[in-house]
Amino acid sequence: MGRTNWTEIEFILQGLSEYPRAEKILFVMCLVMYLVILLGNSTLVILTLLDPRLHTPMYFFLGNLSFLDIWYTSSFIPTMLIHFLSKKKTISFTRCVVQMSVSYTMGSTECVLLAVMAYDRFVAICNPLRYPVIMSKALCIQMAALSWGLGFVNSLTETILAIRLPFCGKNIINHFVCEILAFVKLACTDISLNEIAIMLGNVIFLFSPLLLICISYIFILSTVLRINSAEGRKKAFSTCSAHITVVTVFYGTILFMYMKPNSKDLAFNKLVALFYGVVTPMLNPIIYSLRNTEVHGAMRKLVARNWFSRKE
Repeated sequence: MGRTNWTEIEFILQGLSEYPRAEKILFVMCLVMYLVILLGNSTLVILTLLDPRLHTPMYFFLGNLSFLDIWYTSSFIPTMLIHFLSKKKTISFTRCVVQMSVSYTMGSTECVLLAVMAYDRFVAICNPLRYPVIMSKALCIQMAALSWGLGFVNSLTETILAIRLPFCGKNIINHFVCEILAFVKLACTDISLNEIAIMLGNVIFLFSPLLLICISYIFILSTVLRINSAEGRKKAFSTCSAHITVVTVFYGTILFMYMKPNSKDLAFNKLVALFYGVVTPMLNPIIYSLRNTEVHGAMRKLVARNWFSRKE
């Protein structure tokens, strides 16, 4: 079967077309959440760059996570917002592939980055005296680069396999965005290789990092329980609480999506996926800023500096 010309292909993102009133409500909700995502995550990136007190491994990785969440949500939310208010919900082949590959890169990178952040907490609590030596600036940069590199390679592999497929039918994606599995299912040929590659990618980039995170926290828990003072245990747990919360929200939503019984209510399935894609990046900066005196101090310092510079 001859390969279809990419420039001739368009996809229809169905979203919740059957519920136009719900789409108007989702437009307002997603717009507000997107603005919160941009404000919260960009603020954290700026603070980690400008405040010397935040030039530590934990905040270096947090800055990467915030930068990642900005790019991840920006890859699909603007287009999705336009489609919420438009009757024509089409997207070109090229834009669909770009949206799919960018979001897949960011999703894969976040999984690895969360495991790297767990390792950082493991070293900080289980080996505090050697923490500055082990978590050197060079190692932090290498681990961050590895996270981004692995995410990019995974996305590139899946994308190359997907764009080689021929499309010859009604290209209707029953989703808000160009999701890779929904994309390949539209191909008019055997997609077994794509499905195997996606499954392997999910195992490697979802469950392998989760296993490493669990192992890190088993050692952390073992170390914390050996601390004699209650105040010491509380302080040790407090340094991990934000990361544990982010991991729980991130993986909790994913595991719910994968392990819930198959529902005939496709609208519900799409809303769960939307929650994962929009709400999680919005919560990350809130979780890391809440009750974090270092971030609060950096924020006050930045505001005061801008305030006095304006007065002068």
